[in-house]
Amino acid sequence: MRNNISAVLREVEAGHAVRVTVRGRPVAELVPVSSRKEHLSPSEVERIVRDAPLDQGFAADVEVIAGATIDEL
Repeated sequence: MRNNISAVLREVEAGHAVRVTVRGRPVAELVPVSSRKEHLSPSEVERIVRDAPLDQGFAADVEVIAGATIDEL
């Protein structure tokens, strides 16, 4: 890999995962960076809750555990 790092990175960029080994022992994986968002903004969460409300049974379970905070979303 040391001599072909550019080629290895092109493979990863193309969507392939590459396992890195030291003396035949796996130590890491190079994987493409996800373009998917990892977090939602508060306004996105609010829209999701408004457009697809929680199942009433689930909402009741949450209220029992966390109190009546679910309506504050």
